[in-house]
Amino acid sequence: AELPPPYTAIASPDASGVPVINCRVCQSLINLDGKLHQHVVKCTVCNEATPIKNPPSGKKYVRCQCNCLLICKDTSRKIGCPRPNCRRIITLGPVMLIPEEQPAQPALPVQPDGTRVVCGHCGNTFLWMELRFNTLAKCPHCKKISSVGSALPRRRCCAYITIGMICIFIGVGLTVGTQDFATRFHATYVSWAVAYLLGLICLIRACYWGAIKVSYPEHSFA
Repeated sequence: AELPPPYTAIASPDASGVPVINCRVCQSLINLDGKLHQHVVKCTVCNEATPIKNPPSGKKYVRCQCNCLLICKDTSRKIGCPRPNCRRIITLGPVMLIPEEQPAQPALPVQPDGTRVVCGHCGNTFLWMELRFNTLAKCPHCKKISSVGSALPRRRCCAYITIGMICIFIGVGLTVGTQDFATRFHATYVSWAVAYLLGLICLIRACYWGAIKVSYPEHSFA
């Protein structure tokens, strides 16, 4: 099965007010004066037919690869080209069930899936395409990072404070419990330093999450 060649038809009056249409084979202008009652017109340049109306009820247009315009039943699955130098058998699949001549349909606006968010830094509104809150977003206006909703920074802040305090308590416990041992094995000081360092890093991260700006959703399309 071979699909008809692509084409684009443009019907409009010319400078003299006479309606014309582009030939769907060679794109030459075809004068429609006195022919508007017909379903198809013949091009005077390439001698091929071009439809100017929807096909009759129960029929559809199919164009062979030799550019011959055929009219067949809607239910036809195979059609033969009548031209002696072609005789191609065209198998019509589901992709060719739509008539070749269809009135153009206006494109419907696609409703975006996402959430309008008010930036916590600059106050501008932007579309956040994630369908969930509790995540980070980068504002396209000020290029700064903020949290969409306050739940995420609150959870992270509490988690880092808890982990940081545990590490500091562990460091204090090691310091008190291994003082005598550390005087003989100086590598023990490394474990103290690691515990205090981890605790300090966690507390710094807790401060970061506690101070991060929060952007709030304005309206959801979902």
